[in-house]
Order: sequence, then C-alpha cells, then structure tokens
Amino acid sequence: MKYISLLSQLKRRSEKPELKKSEINAQQLNQLSRRCVHCGFCNATCPTYQVLGNELDGPRGRIYQIKQVLDGQQATDETLLHLDRCLTCRNCETTCPSGVDYSALLEEGRRRVEKQVKRPLFDRLMRRGLLWLLPDRKRFALAYAFLRQLRMAVPKPYRNKITPVYSARSTPQASHTRNVILLQGCVQNTLDARIYADTAFVLDEMGVQAVVATGETCCGAVEQHLTAEQAALKRMKQNIDAWWPLLENGAEAIISNASACGLMVQEYPGYLADDAKYADKARRIAEKCVDIATFLSQQTLPDIPPPTLKVAVHEPCTLQHGQKQQGRVEALIESLGFSRVIVKESHLCCGSAGTYSVLQSELSRQLQQRKQAQLQAAIPDVIVTSNIGCLMQLAEDNPTPVMHWVTLLAQQLDQG
Repeated sequence: MKYISLLSQLKRRSEKPELKKSEINAQQLNQLSRRCVHCGFCNATCPTYQVLGNELDGPRGRIYQIKQVLDGQQATDETLLHLDRCLTCRNCETTCPSGVDYSALLEEGRRRVEKQVKRPLFDRLMRRGLLWLLPDRKRFALAYAFLRQLRMAVPKPYRNKITPVYSARSTPQASHTRNVILLQGCVQNTLDARIYADTAFVLDEMGVQAVVATGETCCGAVEQHLTAEQAALKRMKQNIDAWWPLLENGAEAIISNASACGLMVQEYPGYLADDAKYADKARRIAEKCVDIATFLSQQTLPDIPPPTLKVAVHEPCTLQHGQKQQGRVEALIESLGFSRVIVKESHLCCGSAGTYSVLQSELSRQLQQRKQAQLQAAIPDVIVTSNIGCLMQLAEDNPTPVMHWVTLLAQQLDQG
C-alpha cells in the first residue's frame, strides 16, 4: 500500500479547518463537503466499500448524500441506511489528500438525517436499550453477569460475544510521588478486568501511581455516536469536574487504555467550545489525555525477561486514524523484544466500532472474519490490541489468544 503512505505525506493538513463541533452551521458544512475533490482514494481504504462495492457505502458517496441533505433535499430511508453503515473508522481521513474532516461531516449529517427519517420500531428500541445499558457501569455489570449465567439462551449471533470471567491481579497499593489518572471506562472492567489492573501494575513497576477520579463516568462516546448529544455533554462535564481537582493537585496525565475512550476525551474541546464554564478546562483535559502506549513510549520501560512469543498487533482505528498514533504499539512491542509478525491490511477496521457490531451485525461479522483471517495468516502466538471493543471482536471464535497488549507486558513482567 505504498500509494497510501505517499498520499498521507501529501496531505495538506495546514489547510484543514479547526472545527467547533458545537457550532457547525450550514455554510461551514458546505465548505467542508466541497473540500472533497471526488478523487476516490478514500474508497480504496474504506472497509465498507471494500466489502460491499457500493459507491454510496464509501466516504465519497456518503459525502454526496450529506451534501444533498445540506442543500435541502429530503433524506430517505436509503440515506439513513448508508450513513448507518459507516464505521466512523476515519481511515478515509488518513488517506484523503485534501484533508476532508469526514467525521465532522458524518456526525452532523447523521444528526440531520435522524430528524428527518423515522427509524423502524425495533431499531429505535435497540438504540434506546444500548443508551440505557452501556454507559452505566453497575447496570451493565449486572446485565452481563445475568447473560453469562444464561449464555446458551442468548441468540447464536451474539452468544460467542459473551466473554469468560477473567481473574485480575490486585490493584497496587503503593504510593508514589508521580501519579496519573487512569480512566475506568464503562464496560471494560466487566468484559476483561485484567486490563485496568495490569495497566496499574505496569505503571507501579515504573514508579507511577494510578489514581481513580471519584465521580468519573462514561466518556460520552456511546451517546454522542447514537445522536444523544445532550446526554453526552452532561457526561463530559461530569468527567471534567471529576478529573480537574486531581490535575490541579499534580496528576501528570489522564491515561486511557481503551483508545476509543481516549479519542473521545481528546475531542471534548470541540463539543464544549461554546461553554464559557468548560471550554478552557476541556482544552486542558484534552491536552493531558493520552493513550497508555503514548505515555509509556515517553518513559524508560522496565526490564523484562527475553520474550519468545510471536505477536500480531491490531491497532484500533481510534488509535491509528483518530489519535494519529499509527505504529505506536508496534514500536513498543518490538522495543520490548517481542517478535512482531507482519499483518496485511493493518489499516482496515475489524468491524467492532462500538455499537456497530450490534446494530450492523451482519456487516460487522464480514469485517471481523476478514480481519481475523489476515491476523491468523501471520501465524502468531498471540494477538494484541488496544481497545476493548476490538479485543472482543477479534477473540470471538478465534483459536489464537487475544489480549490487550498491556496484559501481555504485565505477564512478561511476572516472569522476571
């Protein structure tokens, strides 16, 4: 994919406008849409276009449909269908030579289409159920425990998505001069309790204490992506209020070990740009929020016994295309001494994409199988990733162990 690398180098990022997502008007949206020169390079890296081969299921076609709505044309069920099918992986943004802010266009396009087209009853109920369940940690934990007990009664397409109960190490209790805020997430501890504990353990081994912010809630991504903007804004403000005192007391950073959550927090300034009370705080929060891979790459890593495992790395779209940290985890894995195998189509989405695997299950499964085939073709001993959604997607029906890369590092430290 040499041409993709070349296009990335040619991108005119300096021309890309900084958007306040809270105040995108019709004129700005039309300006954004007209930045698209219809070259079609985006389709070459769009997962849904690769699978479906439909122009309307690629970024260029979706931009055309959004522009029609912006120009006053009534949205239809078909418009809604094609926008819903987008994974929001942002691969097209990495590829685009014109610097089109596709995700901003898509978000506003979805918001407007949602107001014009009434969804079928089952679809509306599914979305309301996800909004009610996922962002609430306690509610999700109780519901998931119930599902684990009744696993065989769950419909087959979803049965293998139910993870086993993982035994997590105890969270370190040592106090260090250096400390960071470690995000808890909303579903991650229920799905794989090892990740938080292993991250805290690795940080502790480096003399950094992981602290929890009282009052922290879901980052708001679920609600924002399902066009429940006011609920998302409420969570953003609640999180800022929870994290702010810890930052004021010297916390070095806000660490995310789920790349999707980290990306959302980094985008708080765009959503709160017009809020006089929170705008400045949101900017500082975003500056302090980094993925665990980014944070560790700036530290002196602890010594570990020489690894013998062959590792395949899946970097989530939210890390490589959203946070622009492409190759970060791969570089860390290599620096730690693991043998990293080369995986084809590493830029393509696995099909998880938050609630996408539930709402677009058939298309998600096709993308999942394509990604799993590429990972397994490299014959690794273990597959690692950086986001809980990707981890679940890749682990389903996979004979190769799949884990967060921090868990792999923690296990190697245990052997020291």
